[in-house]
Amino acid sequence: MLSPLTKVKVGLRPIASNINLPTVLKTTILPGDSIERLFIATQVGEILYIGNGLIRTFLDIRPRILKLGSSGGYDERGLLGLAFHPKFYDTGLFYLHYSVAGTQGPGALPDSFKPDPCDPSTLNLRWINRETQYDHIDTIEEWILQSNGQPQKRRTLLNLRRPFSNHNGVNSLNFSPETGKLVLTTGDGGSGYDPFNLSQDDLEIAGKIIELDVGKYPHSHHPPIVTRFNELPVPIQETLTVIAKGVRNMPGISFQRLYNQYIKYAGNVGQDLVESIFSFVHYKPIPVTQLIQASFMNSEPDNKGFINFGWRGWEGAFPASIIRRCTENSTLDEKTIAFYNEAVTLSGSRLQPLTSYFHRDIRPDKFGGTALTGVQAYMGRSIPGLTGSVVFTDLARKESQPVRGALAYTFVRPNGQQNDFSVIQTDYDFGSQPAYYVSLGSNLDQTRLYLGVYNSVKVTDFNQGTVYEIVP
Repeated sequence: MLSPLTKVKVGLRPIASNINLPTVLKTTILPGDSIERLFIATQVGEILYIGNGLIRTFLDIRPRILKLGSSGGYDERGLLGLAFHPKFYDTGLFYLHYSVAGTQGPGALPDSFKPDPCDPSTLNLRWINRETQYDHIDTIEEWILQSNGQPQKRRTLLNLRRPFSNHNGVNSLNFSPETGKLVLTTGDGGSGYDPFNLSQDDLEIAGKIIELDVGKYPHSHHPPIVTRFNELPVPIQETLTVIAKGVRNMPGISFQRLYNQYIKYAGNVGQDLVESIFSFVHYKPIPVTQLIQASFMNSEPDNKGFINFGWRGWEGAFPASIIRRCTENSTLDEKTIAFYNEAVTLSGSRLQPLTSYFHRDIRPDKFGGTALTGVQAYMGRSIPGLTGSVVFTDLARKESQPVRGALAYTFVRPNGQQNDFSVIQTDYDFGSQPAYYVSLGSNLDQTRLYLGVYNSVKVTDFNQGTVYEIVP
């Protein structure tokens, strides 16, 4: 039996400070080394690691990264994914996901988007002229750590044209211990409310969880720049399967071993109401070739076991809604279902969240969230109340001044039903500085947790980051 959610208090131990925005926190063992090192990927394009108490540079790809923060400093592009091959110690292979320098476009829409249920044209927008109307290009690359200790790019796996600057995923590359494949989590392409409903379209790469069989990947060094699976060459299509759709934006996927199977945890960043953490064990990925064939034949692919998080019809457990101030009473909100027909269509087939937390919550032991930034399973014993749980972070609690992020946890219930969550109390003095919780990571066996904190939400404010270990 799982224990009820007890009040857990933790400390924070600083590991690295005065660094740029830490987007990915991972550990691995370097070839010829004997201990796990903590690797920190920063949004601006550095990969650092901690060696003998010193911060060392593993790789610096800042010149390859798109110019960030051009509109006010906040940005969701940059270096967003880092994953080490399960046999990295022997092969030296690792994988990167980043926004490419010099690829800035005008964007897919001239203005910000909000659906209007009274104007059907806003509910059925199409992304046209994709070759010219896009924001930037993201790339997924395979690199190798050479025997002389220098990393070198081996090949490009995917080039993805993105409609807007936001929702590109973060901590977007992780290897599945179940299949040995590289798992890519892609956001819905951005803006708000998924204007083109890319997340539910089977052929769109946006808004999905995708597995890449890197061992069988063809050795083409220059794959085409695409937005849809059917634009890829067939040899690449044949190495891809889709685990899930209906993703808005996702801070990665975490695998927790339970006997001879794995619980998968994935969080979906919310729109206006709620942030959601999902869990699933069984799933049936659909080969991309099958999705393309079904579309060509105008038939439905075999969806049994296929995971759908429900976006854009659903935001977690709620129909996606538009929130406006009530005209008669500005202290009240009017909430309108944004995509009623889509919410109805998906009501029976979507996955229910394991837990959710709200942007506004008046309950005494909860918090008002801003955006989910990390989801990690914890299997350690040093913080007993958290053993076997899933821990998650939010960027900034609505009610705290100065700004503080939030740390919380929940458990999977044996009956598979939704669960509540509990806030983790943090015994640490950040002083008068803001402390945005921007990332969460773990070591290889999930017995240690790492928290990335930044003093600003602007990627153009440099060297304001600290990485902590979460300790008893």
